[in-house]
Amino acid sequence: MPQPTDHVAFDQAAIRSRHLLQLLSRLWAGDLARVDLARELHLSRSAVSSLVNELLAAQLVLEGGVRADQAASQTGRRATLLSLNAQAAYLLAVDLGASHLRVDLLDLRCQPQASRQIPHDVSAGPQNTYAHITELSRAVLREAGISKAQVALVGVSVPGPVDFGTGKVMAQHIPGWHKVAVASELSALLGLPTLVENDANLGVLAEHRFGAHQGQPDLIYVKLATGIGAGIICGGQLYRGSRGGAGEIGHIAINEQGPVGRSGGPGSLESYVAAQVLLPLAAERRAAGEATRLPERFTLSDLFASPDDVLVRGLWREVGHHLGVAISTALNLFNPGAVVLGGRLTQAGDGLLSAVRESAAPRTMQINHTGVCIDYSELGADVSVLGVGAMLLGELLTPRGLRHLTQVSRQDAVHSGQASRAPPEMTQLARLTPHFSEALSASPKGVL
Repeated sequence: MPQPTDHVAFDQAAIRSRHLLQLLSRLWAGDLARVDLARELHLSRSAVSSLVNELLAAQLVLEGGVRADQAASQTGRRATLLSLNAQAAYLLAVDLGASHLRVDLLDLRCQPQASRQIPHDVSAGPQNTYAHITELSRAVLREAGISKAQVALVGVSVPGPVDFGTGKVMAQHIPGWHKVAVASELSALLGLPTLVENDANLGVLAEHRFGAHQGQPDLIYVKLATGIGAGIICGGQLYRGSRGGAGEIGHIAINEQGPVGRSGGPGSLESYVAAQVLLPLAAERRAAGEATRLPERFTLSDLFASPDDVLVRGLWREVGHHLGVAISTALNLFNPGAVVLGGRLTQAGDGLLSAVRESAAPRTMQINHTGVCIDYSELGADVSVLGVGAMLLGELLTPRGLRHLTQVSRQDAVHSGQASRAPPEMTQLARLTPHFSEALSASPKGVL
């Protein structure tokens, strides 16, 4: 039976780990002095000094520089600034799209250290994709001069739903990928703990941490590409649903009598606005005699480059109308503070965006529409990579992840000759969550 002193020890360790994480989170946002941290965390200076010393010993925090303030001008002393050691560990971010594969090496501020991208058909299947991921991962590590031991986590963005409980990709529309345990398979191959998430969910994580609506507690990101998906932040947290299938806005039926899309049901949003349906639709209208300056054979890029073409302008207005109908449903359901549109189709420009806004407004209750911003993402092609970084930081900056981050940081310190003895409190942190713990245990060696 647990003794009362056991509970006291556990509570003290839990409180201390929470304070350590609060301190790291403050320093992630910017450099601060001990006095600033004491004031912001409502802790004594001695308590902050103890926490700082622990993180300094773990190589997660660095000292350097001074800050002049009013108190310093009176006493002649300046406060020493503390900063997050962004090179204490690294992250591998894998962006797997329908037609491309990208791998970035990021530091703990999600700043890219090296990047590689190749054209890649996702329908080539997992094994072919894994081989390319391994090759690109080796390349970015080699370019940055970083060893595998310095990488804390790998994250993968995939263009389909992920069962959050099992880590399996649930994508019947992608040949060869349905029910594939990408996280565990890739983790075993790379020899690194790996997490996998849907690209739209990662899009909203990126917007929430790095985008124009940074910190917005209620936010929706809609990815407009080969498929249409949405990521949802509710109350500051990613909303996945019971298994991870929340946000599949592309499968909402906007016309019960409409064409059958990838969802298998009639009149889904993807049946009208996904990238793969736009070229056939434009070609059909051109063949029917609609006025256009498009060449006989045209691509999606031609549609983006011809916003003033009569046929193209009408096409984007129709696409925007359908999107607005679906987005109005999301507005009425979730009442977000902002909706951010990302993905390749945003290259259509103002014509598409204006049509979305005009279509959504009259279909949305006033309480759910007033003050809501519907706009394009400013993160561009980096959104999935930044989303992976945000996801991995979310795992590391928790009691269950801090221990792993510290272990990686200390290994890096050993390699650089800066090792120090681990603080005892670091061994008292809470246990890892099941999926994160499984990711750690499933990566013994690998091929990197």
